[in-house]
Amino acid sequence: MKTKIITLLILLVTFNSFSQGFKGKKDKVKSLKIAYITEELNLTTEEAQRFWPIYNAFDDKQAELRHEKMRAILDRFEPGSVEKLSEKEASGLLVQMEAIEESLFALRKKFIKDLQGILPARKIIKLKKAEDDFNRQLLKQMRDKRRD
Repeated sequence: MKTKIITLLILLVTFNSFSQGFKGKKDKVKSLKIAYITEELNLTTEEAQRFWPIYNAFDDKQAELRHEKMRAILDRFEPGSVEKLSEKEASGLLVQMEAIEESLFALRKKFIKDLQGILPARKIIKLKKAEDDFNRQLLKQMRDKRRD
């Protein structure tokens, strides 16, 4: 419990001290995420050595697919442009969005399968919870910072 509080405090202090550009912030968040996940999963040295290359490849591919999805959507939408889409264009966009969602789902399934040879099932479930908890804390911190 004490280590979780310390981790959260470090997380909060670090986010408040962001003064670097976007790349620096992104790297900082990634470092914090790595530390948070490592602590939450209590990875052994051997597990960490095998886990992180697989996780990083998964995370990079997932980010690439999400960026592709957002680019596909945002490139077509300027204010008021949704109303200008023909039904055929809208259907095509839905198909494209569904394909990306299916790719994300397949990627997640493969990732879990790959992890099963490295981590016990309980740690894989804890990983999902740790990712969700980290993202919630990050969003809360960002919201709180905007209010200040």
